[in-house]
Amino acid sequence: MKSRQLANVLFKVLGFSICLYAIPSCVSGILFAVMEQPPHTPGLDTTVMRIVSYAIGSGVQFIVGVVIIAMSRKIAGWLFKSDEE
Repeated sequence: MKSRQLANVLFKVLGFSICLYAIPSCVSGILFAVMEQPPHTPGLDTTVMRIVSYAIGSGVQFIVGVVIIAMSRKIAGWLFKSDEE
């Protein structure tokens, strides 16, 4: 296996691991926001904002993983320009 091919596979694995890490991050953030009710606020505004912020953060993380997977071949090409396939 050539260097460029190995780098391509490793970037795809990195992208998959980032995508998979976004799932428990989102679930734990939402559970933390639901279970952690601050005693001084009577409304659900802070809980909803925490849930939205964790969901947005996990969504961005998932998108970054997908972009790394989609561009893995191009990134490997940038790193190993001299390696012929």
